Amino acid sequence: MQTRPPTRVLREIPRTVWVLGCVSLLMDISSEIIHSLLPMFLMAGLGASATTIGLIEGIAEATAPVVKVFSGTLSDYLGNRKWLAVAGYGLGALSKPLFAIAPTIGVVVTARILDRVGKGVRGAPRDAMVADVTPVQLRGAAYGLRQSLDTVGAFLGPLLAVVIMLAWADNFRLAFWLAVIPGVMAVALLALGVAEPTRTTGAKRVNPLRWDNLKQLGANYWWVVLVGAAFALARFSEAFLVLRAMGSGVPIALVPLVMVAMNVAYALSAYPAGKLADTTSHTRLMIAGLVLLIGADVVLAQGSHWSVVLIGVTLWGLHMGMTQGLLATMVSHAAPSALRGTAFGFFNLLTGIVTLVSSVVAGALWDRVGAATTFYAGAAFSAATIVLLMMRVSANRQR
Repeated sequence: MQTRPPTRVLREIPRTVWVLGCVSLLMDISSEIIHSLLPMFLMAGLGASATTIGLIEGIAEATAPVVKVFSGTLSDYLGNRKWLAVAGYGLGALSKPLFAIAPTIGVVVTARILDRVGKGVRGAPRDAMVADVTPVQLRGAAYGLRQSLDTVGAFLGPLLAVVIMLAWADNFRLAFWLAVIPGVMAVALLALGVAEPTRTTGAKRVNPLRWDNLKQLGANYWWVVLVGAAFALARFSEAFLVLRAMGSGVPIALVPLVMVAMNVAYALSAYPAGKLADTTSHTRLMIAGLVLLIGADVVLAQGSHWSVVLIGVTLWGLHMGMTQGLLATMVSHAAPSALRGTAFGFFNLLTGIVTLVSSVVAGALWDRVGAATTFYAGAAFSAATIVLLMMRVSANRQR
């Protein structure tokens, strides 16, 4: 099979995808400054337990997918994706000052939910927009590129958090205030730098949530949803990586470096993995990603020294790069174009509900049994997902 040079593939990816990636980069800088410090702020500053942190993260991560169902469906119905995405990014930016002024855990929960509602509003329309403007043979590369740029922001954010904490004597609230700036920049770039994708005109508007329309999603799509849900059960919130780093003996100001390490690995692997998804079996790539996750869980369970934690979170980042763009590519291939926003919405809804469960379970195990058990449980769920994938492969061969 003849393959195109990587530089040519990058040139062929539409400008809109590059701009959306830069928007994601800026918003992730904003969000990760806060998220890399929030578990420590909750535990050390507001007295929260690991169970409470797991519950907060689980509720927050489940909120976005619920909203994604409606935003994705609305973008299909209205034929408008850009301004829904702008509204979502805008809500995310507006939530940031609440973290800075929060006197109680309740206010942090409110800010976290508002931030995730914003993510839910923007997520499905943005992902559908990438598919709208990208030729099918380049979609894996396009999703990988957007995810790579997103993840560059995700490691710059914690790095800036470390700089701020060192420069201003562990001032959590100042860091949260400074996080507002890149969030506002992301909204402005999306509003001014992206045009609404051209779509077929004159078509009658129909409700994508009607049963006869949902049936058009097909068995292949629902299989992808099942795989995504099983995967979400294995992968709980990254807040537990931060908590693991807190017990590694490093100064509190340096703990966000754990997220830097994870996201460097994520950013470097996301585009190559996405490009590989255009030419390689999706099932094989998913299994490879799950093997990396098992490795990360086992390493993190085995030891809490900072060097061991660093290896574990690097493997965690590699598994993210291998799988997150892949799952988006699988959804885009399985869903009809007219229902693409709805498809991403339902996918994120179901995986988000499972993430809520997995994060709550992870927090409860952490408090009652210990950190090692939390990571061993994640490895067990990853192994179960691999078995599910292998059963599907075996069933297809017997047909």
